Amino acid sequence: MKIVIITGGSRGLGRSAALQCAGRGMGVILTYNSHAVGAEAAVTEIEKAGGKAVALALDVGQSASFPAFREQVAETLGRVWGRKDFDYLVNNAGYGLFEPIATVSEAQFDGLFNVHLKGPFFLTQTLLPLMADGGAIVNLTSATTRVATAGVAPYASFKGGLEVLTRYMAKEFGERGIRANSIAPGAIRTELGGGLNDEFEAMLSAQTALGRVGEPDDVGRVVASLLSEESGWINAQNVEVGGGYII
Repeated sequence: MKIVIITGGSRGLGRSAALQCAGRGMGVILTYNSHAVGAEAAVTEIEKAGGKAVALALDVGQSASFPAFREQVAETLGRVWGRKDFDYLVNNAGYGLFEPIATVSEAQFDGLFNVHLKGPFFLTQTLLPLMADGGAIVNLTSATTRVATAGVAPYASFKGGLEVLTRYMAKEFGERGIRANSIAPGAIRTELGGGLNDEFEAMLSAQTALGRVGEPDDVGRVVASLLSEESGWINAQNVEVGGGYII
């Protein structure tokens, strides 16, 4: 059984990715920060469908906690799956902030940086010794790296940095057969940034070629597909999953 670690798996895109990966026969370790109830609900749903999953607490914005998390992962792998390593990593955890450049505080800037760029960088570094050769990494970025959207400059900037980091991961981990790709969701119906009201959703739908906003499973399915062996020759790519958002 292939095993995937998905950060921010208690809701939204991370939860969908966890369910989609489990549906393809993968064992799942999903992390949560504040939403323990949602994480356990996701684990229960996976187990009811015949899969195997574990939820672990992790604040991706606190890199000092990563060595202890790695020990938790190692213990979980041995206890639940009888393995010393895992196969796939999905750096998904994140949050949104709508604030113009003129009023963004340094604390807000640092918080977004820690979660969206520093966190994935050092979490990946920390977990590499436990990752099996021939594995895969998927980083969640954003269509806002391509389409400038007023009010999300720090978020989009760090997601853009994560796209660049993805290519460097592919370059440096290639000798171990580890692939790295990123997925840039377009307008998706999640709780990120406070969710969508009817007026905002109508505007986003009108800007999307397929005429609607995306659902979490539109992205979750692509995550699972990119991790799978059928995508084994896709590497160092950023795949926008947005139904044709502002083209």
